[in-house]
This record gives sequence, structure tokens and C-alpha cells, in this order.
Amino acid sequence: MKKVWFITGSSKGLGKSLVEAVLLKGDFVVATARNPQQLTELVEQYSGRLLVLELDVQNKEQIYSTVEKAVKYFGKIDVLVNNAGFGITGAAEAFTNEQVRNQLEVNLYAPIEVTRAVLPYMRKERSGSILQISSIGGRVGNAGLSIYQAAKFGLVGFSESLSKEVAPLGIKVTCIQPGGFRTEWAGSSMSFAKDVEGYEATVGGVKEHLASGKFLPMGDPAKAAKVMIDVVENENPPLHLVLGSEAAAILKATDEKRKEEFEKWMDVTISTDHDDAVSIFETEYGKQYLVHKGINLE
Repeated sequence: MKKVWFITGSSKGLGKSLVEAVLLKGDFVVATARNPQQLTELVEQYSGRLLVLELDVQNKEQIYSTVEKAVKYFGKIDVLVNNAGFGITGAAEAFTNEQVRNQLEVNLYAPIEVTRAVLPYMRKERSGSILQISSIGGRVGNAGLSIYQAAKFGLVGFSESLSKEVAPLGIKVTCIQPGGFRTEWAGSSMSFAKDVEGYEATVGGVKEHLASGKFLPMGDPAKAAKVMIDVVENENPPLHLVLGSEAAAILKATDEKRKEEFEKWMDVTISTDHDDAVSIFETEYGKQYLVHKGINLE
């Protein structure tokens, strides 16, 4: 059965690659973007299967009206892809209030609101797939990207909680966490805060690398699009999906450091329990809880 996809940020980069791949597969697409005219060629090629709608994801009223138009046109939404977003680089203290607000509105508040707008329709159908395009920066923090990654970390947390809420409704959630891909993220989709003295060795190096024009990511957007289609078709999709060997290497190294730090400070961690408390690891309830969470202590 053909699916109806609702994709934000469709005019370029990963979003446009995904729109093209889904249409080539034969499914229907609602492609949303602030500049929908950039999709004119695809509209002419896929008349009847592609609905292009203007959407500024910072406009809450427009989010709900656009979702309503999509459902009215195709009858349903089977797959939601929250892809719209942009990056910003700078020291945490250097960002203006507007820059911080825009990052959180576009990269965190918007995907939450679009998800909330689509959920009633998926709940009614008792089915659906939600792909949240986060970032490896939603799992690992880096100098110069504090506000961008704060939003992406938030999206990962929202997605984890959401997945537990909607699983009984037949709705599946996958948080996509790409490394560097050859899109406009480090180009036209990247902005910068003003320079602040003292951060030359940390933020300065990151900014120089991204602004140099020499940054060549390893990831292929077309291959990522194919993977996302395969994930939607999978009966048991992952909650977290890291994309790209660069991202995998970064996450593996970070997880090892986190585990080492966690174990090093374990005595301090458990020292804060009340004197009459019993460790959850030692109680029957605790064992059942851990089994329920899929944690094996053997």
C-alpha cells in the first residue's frame, strides 16, 4: 500500500533528496518549505503524487493549517519527517538572544509542534512512522555548537519519551542522528555568532574549519534517504539510528569515555542514597523493573 509522507525542510539538502527518493519509490509526498518554488520542477514531474505547501515551521498556526491541508488532500499522513533545521556556530556567551531563540524554535520547538499536529491523525489510524532528524550532535557535545546541540539533545529526549507513549497506538518513532553529510548545513544553512576573545583555541578552530569552504563531509544524502525509506518499511525500526562512519566513530569514543567516568564516580553516585534506602539492584521489584527495561545484570 502506498504511503503518504509529510516532510519539512524539503527545498534542499537531505529533505529534497528524501522527497525525490520517496517519489521515485512510488509513494505520495507532502513537501513543505519556506521557499516552495524550489520544488517546481518536481511538481511538474510528479503531478498528482506531490503536494507542495509553504510552511514556516516557526509559525504555529501555519503548522496546523498545513497539516490539515495535507490530510484533506491525501486523506491521511503515514510518515512524518521533521527535517527542517539550520546550524549556528559560536561561543555560548556570544550568541544574541534572537540567535538562541531561533535555534530553539526551528530545531526543537518546531519538530515538537509538527509532531503534535500530526499525532491525532496517526492515533485515529492506529499506525504511523515518525522520523526525527536530529544529529550526532544530539548525542555528543562539541565546542562552538552549544545552542544547536542543545536543541538536538532536546529532540532526542522528546523522541525517546514519545516512542513509549505512542507504541501501543501502532506509531513508531526513530530519531535519525547523522554525522556530516554533503548538504548546505555547513554552507548556506550555517550562520555564525560574533567572535569573543578567549575562545580562539576551541570555538575559533571549529568556526574556521566550517567557514573555510574546505569542509567536505563523508555522508551521501541520497544514501541517507534510501536508508530512511528502508527504516519506515521495517517492522521493528530502531529508536536511534546513527548515520555515517564519522558519526559512529565519534559516538563510540564518547560512550567509552562516559562509561569510564560513570564507573570512576560510582561510589559518589550511590553515596547520596538515604541511609535506610535499599538499592534497586537488590530488590525483587528492582530486578523486574530492570528486566522490563531490557537491562541484563548477569
